[in-house]
Formats: sequence, C-alpha cells, structure tokens
Amino acid sequence: MPPSLITEDAFAALRELRATRPAAIHEALRSRRRRDLVRGDGRLFILAADHPARGALAVGGNPTAMADRYELLDRLAIALSRPGVDGVLGTPDIIDDLAALGLLDDKIVVGSMNRGGLRGASFEMDDRMTGYDVPSMVSAGLDLAKALVRVNLSDPATAPTLAAMTEAVTQAAAAGLPILLEPFLSTWADGRIVNDLSTDAVILSIAIASGLGASSAYTWMKLPVVADMERVMAATTMPTLLLGGDSGADPDETFAAWEDALALPGVRGLTVGRTLLYPPDDDVAAAVDIAAGLVHDARRPARSTS
Repeated sequence: MPPSLITEDAFAALRELRATRPAAIHEALRSRRRRDLVRGDGRLFILAADHPARGALAVGGNPTAMADRYELLDRLAIALSRPGVDGVLGTPDIIDDLAALGLLDDKIVVGSMNRGGLRGASFEMDDRMTGYDVPSMVSAGLDLAKALVRVNLSDPATAPTLAAMTEAVTQAAAAGLPILLEPFLSTWADGRIVNDLSTDAVILSIAIASGLGASSAYTWMKLPVVADMERVMAATTMPTLLLGGDSGADPDETFAAWEDALALPGVRGLTVGRTLLYPPDDDVAAAVDIAAGLVHDARRPARSTS
C-alpha cells in the first residue's frame, strides 16, 4: 500500500459529516472550484473508480482488491494529486467521499449512471440505472455523464437497457451535459458476460451507440484499445477517450498501446482505473505520471514501472 495522503483525522471527519451533516456533502460538491471540460491542449486524463458499485472488486488475481474503501480513497488521493490528472469518474458514493475530503477542486467530475448489471449476476445484461441520473448531475454541478452500453444480441435484457440509454442521452443533450458512452458487443460464455474486443465488434458497437438519443451533439465515446485502432477511430466523429481495462498485461506493453492510440485523430485522452490505481509494483504515483505524460506530452516517458 502506498503512503497515505489522507489523515485518520480526515477520515474521522468524513464519517462524522456523513452521520451529522449530510447536506454538507452536496454543498461541498456544488461549491468546489470548477474548470472548463476542455482546456489547454484539449486532452483529458480521467481516473475511473466506478467498478465497486457493479460488484467488480477484483484487480488482476486479487478478488477483493477494491473492497477497502479507505485504501481506495488513499490511492485516488495520490493519483488526483499528480500533475496532468484532469478528473475522476465515479458513482455518487465515491464522488461524495472525494468532495467531502476536498479533493475535487479544479477537477472534472464524471458521474457513472448504470451499475445495475452486476458482475456475475444472472441479470447482468439488465444494465439499469442505479447511480446518477441527469437531473442529479446537473444539480450537483457535475461536468460529464458516463453510461456503459453493452449490447448482447441474444439477451432480451439488451432492449430495455438500450431504451434507458436513449433516454439518458436525450436528457443529457437537453441539459447541455456531455455524456460518455462506453459501448461493447457482449455475449454469455460459461455463465458470465464477455465483451468482444475484436476490431469489427468494437466498430459495430460504436455504430449502435452513436445512434442513441434524440441528439448526438453532446455524446462522447469511451473505447477500448484494440487491434487496428485506425479503423476503430474512423467509425466515429465523436470525441473519444480510451479506456484502460483491468491490470494484468505487461505495463510497458500497455503504455505503448495507449501511446499509439492517443496519436490518432479524434482521441482526446484516457480514462483508466484499476491499471493505475493498483499497479503491479504498487507505485501509484509513478504509474499515473507515465499515463499523464502520454496524454498531455504526446510522448512516452523513459521510466518504466516494471
């Protein structure tokens, strides 16, 4: 575990605030110092921390890596303190904790909407909204919405999920709230959901997600890094953030793949969670610094985390 930036007194104050002054949490979020979504070099590096709400606590071979909320918040605090980190993506519980701890000033805050497709559940494809909705994000002053759009052509639960996504995109556009769609073609395999990461499948998922809602004016894409990313990025004109996925691959290979994809037209940056928050050597700051350099400096730092 890396050294903590959050004191025990700060955690105690957070617990007391939640118990005795809950309205102060919403106020802390609304009154944080905000920034433009796109500024400077026009690129974004966002930390992702919405996995626990979908029952996804594993990182690599550790099935409960993200179970300790205090450790997760510590790791997020370290990552958010590094230069080049533009913001964080999370469900209300995570975002409320970070706001109450005073860690969101001058950061982009992305609200995660649908976490109902719990990992491993028989109803996993019924990916209904259980986190933020558009009115709550607008009220809290969030900067960006995010929705997971998994399409399973053999599962009827996909239809109501797509209907919910359509409503979310339409509401977000009406409110002027940018919304980040994370599409996949998914299938059932041995009782679990598997995302198809072939180039053609990713391209098809983009086509489906792009047409959701009454307006695409505020739609962004959040896409995996796969083979032949040139073809993938040719499938959309929408601003795109790359997603990092779970850790497990060689760090140098992962960073090299990100670097190549970040150079493509339309790619605006990177959204990564577990790979950087729980790196193999546990050096969160070093892993985050390398990724930030790739996003904002358009060159790969010489230092390796391996």
